[in-house]
Amino acid sequence: MCGIIGIVGRSEVAAALYDGLTVLQHRGQDAAGIATVAGDRLHLHKANGLVKDVFQAEHMARLTGHIGIAHCRYPTAGSEGADEAQPFYVNSPFGIALGHNGNLINTAALRRELFETDRRHINTGSDSEVLLNIFAHELQAIGSARVQAADAFRAVAAVHQRCRGGYAVISLVLGLGVVAFRDIHGIRPLVLGRRDTETGVEWAVASESVALDVLGFRLERDILPGEGVVITEAGELSAQLCATPGSHAPCIFEYVYLARPDSMMEDVSVYKARLRMGERLADKIRRLRPDHDIEAVIPIPDTARTAALALAQALDVKYREGFVKNRYVGRTFIMPGQSERMKSVRRKLNAIELEFRNKVVLLVDDSIVRGTTSKQIIQMAREAGARKVYFASAAPPVRYPNVYGIDMPAPTELVAHNRSETEIEALLGADWLIYQDLSDLIAAVAEGNDSLTRFDTSCFSGEYVTGIDDGYLGDIASERADRVRAEQRRLLGA
Repeated sequence: MCGIIGIVGRSEVAAALYDGLTVLQHRGQDAAGIATVAGDRLHLHKANGLVKDVFQAEHMARLTGHIGIAHCRYPTAGSEGADEAQPFYVNSPFGIALGHNGNLINTAALRRELFETDRRHINTGSDSEVLLNIFAHELQAIGSARVQAADAFRAVAAVHQRCRGGYAVISLVLGLGVVAFRDIHGIRPLVLGRRDTETGVEWAVASESVALDVLGFRLERDILPGEGVVITEAGELSAQLCATPGSHAPCIFEYVYLARPDSMMEDVSVYKARLRMGERLADKIRRLRPDHDIEAVIPIPDTARTAALALAQALDVKYREGFVKNRYVGRTFIMPGQSERMKSVRRKLNAIELEFRNKVVLLVDDSIVRGTTSKQIIQMAREAGARKVYFASAAPPVRYPNVYGIDMPAPTELVAHNRSETEIEALLGADWLIYQDLSDLIAAVAEGNDSLTRFDTSCFSGEYVTGIDDGYLGDIASERADRVRAEQRRLLGA
């Protein structure tokens, strides 16, 4: 999960790209970068850290031009150092900068092809650099002296033929403009926006519509699965399907956790989807325990608030804010290492004792991934005086790795993997654990758009829309174990 945005404007765009990144900061807190073009010069600044820390006045002053792209990084495989901050850049052909959200599942084979056949060198462990070099090679193979939109579409078509996985891409091609495209299943999100000004039309492409909203762009539509979009430096837009779309299967975890509630994805309001998740969870509670003794529904801030409010209203139970969040600590799920996640929970949340004392409380979270945070929160509720602590997840059990850009690759790290719900309940220390049914989650999201008939639910169901090769899950689990050991050695040596 990363945040990407590109703008073709009529005036300087660096400040708008910066503002867009701050709105997309929830999608990645590890690194940030902006690339702009002024004339025949590309300007690039990127570094590890939050957007506000990466870009200072002197950096922004150098990012001149009316066209640019930006990226905020979420730490996944191949993103452990400053070298992996995006956008990446290659100078041949033409000069290309690229930012990517998602994950390729055939990276190892592509690396070999790039070295042995395409004669290109990959300098980092990032699959984004691989994707950039595939795109650059295919664009170079066309052989045009001056790049045209048709050349970009042919190159994107070749990328789709070679690359497997979930990916949304925004690139900057000198002499042409912004080229954006999305994987053939539409797993990772990408939206197009338009702004009419006195000097002409301006265009923006971003991971989420909320970035368009704050910049004054009108949401036009989602980029289609397999589609390429070219916006020239003059502001002319053209779009083309560059591959036969696969089964349209957007990532359902975007609606559960990743996206901001004020975003629209696939013509579905994330906020409304989460309301429906809460309502369906309430229906399940009434089925299982019609005579429940819940006295207060308390969300785990912030993502679960919407579902918790709808659940409380449907059960006719008091909704209470029982935890205060320290807003200067990042989202625990997307912190780089497990040790950081564990340390951050009590720094991040503090219980309001009066809302727990001698009460039967239902804590509501958007999902339970590793279980580390949930276990500590349940203990905090008990220490605050709760008589009983029930725990509800607005999502089903996360039992399988996600391979499309979410950092949950090792099955052994998932609390629900190879465990029954009763076993998870005991492990977390809850008096009662309630999970959303997968069918209810799908219905809660799909209700907003009748054309959505399938989602990527792989982390819940183990069904991978792209298919995966034998041994792939084992390979990424081993790679993750190596990274964890390296982190532990680093911490011991610090």
